[in-house]
Amino acid sequence: MANIKWIFVLFSILAAISLMGIAISISLQSSLLAGASIIFLFIVMGFGFKTKKKYREEGKL
Repeated sequence: MANIKWIFVLFSILAAISLMGIAISISLQSSLLAGASIIFLFIVMGFGFKTKKKYREEGKL
């Protein structure tokens, strides 16, 4: 448990919130909110993968 990388926990929480936003937008039938949630999901996942690659190259993972 001491090896928790809190930045990855933050990225996963933000991605889950984005997925919830997609579900809420579908229930509200809002294509604008769905599009914004999908874009936010891609941004968060992109930063997560980029950070993971950086950590791996530095030998921190």
